[in-house]
Amino acid sequence: MKMQRTIIALALAGCVGMASGPAVAQEHDAPAPPRQKWSFSGPFGKYDQGQLQRGFKVYKEVCSACHSIQMLAFRNLADPGGPGFSEAQAAAVASEYKIPDLDDKGVPAERSGRVADNFPSPFPNELAAKAANGGVAPPDMSTLAKARTFERGFPLFVFDAVTQYQEQGPDYITALLKGYEEAPKGFQLPAGGHYNKYFPGHNIAMPPPLQDGQVTFDDGAPQTIDQYSKDISAFLM
Repeated sequence: MKMQRTIIALALAGCVGMASGPAVAQEHDAPAPPRQKWSFSGPFGKYDQGQLQRGFKVYKEVCSACHSIQMLAFRNLADPGGPGFSEAQAAAVASEYKIPDLDDKGVPAERSGRVADNFPSPFPNELAAKAANGGVAPPDMSTLAKARTFERGFPLFVFDAVTQYQEQGPDYITALLKGYEEAPKGFQLPAGGHYNKYFPGHNIAMPPPLQDGQVTFDDGAPQTIDQYSKDISAFLM
């Protein structure tokens, strides 16, 4: 199931790349993101359900304020090989959301979410998303971890092919979330910009989204930026 989903998501990402060019993150002298250790690495890797559940909590409590995952349905939370939620838990999550619909008379209305519904966008439309975020709509995160990549150069790309290394996306997202720094002397940031070590060009509109202690974990995992960034990256993968 993991391998099938990887193939499907990579195919989707490839279609995006054909339309708009590959999403290569390493440019403008940005350093290569450090390679992380993932339980799902390689053809025989498996997702850590605890990590996926923590990652979903980070998404729900932090990222969902701006970023959508509209290609995912609530029922996916209970899919085999996924975060390991029960059908009842997935239904409970769905019920917390309001979904635009029509009533019996065809009048626009809202209702509670159902497991068959996709996760709704935090904004009613793209214009509203742009207006709330300085003129740039936050990207949908449904395939972000599969679409993002970066150049590792020779000879690393040879080893990547042999080991079936496909974790550039979560490596990049993890690094990005931890890559906020003070701009070096002489670097000019535009108004509203933030310096990020790993972002192409180093100027990113999104302010640092994570801080230590922001999200509470019940399983004893560290409540740190480092842990949050890895968990959300694994969930998005």
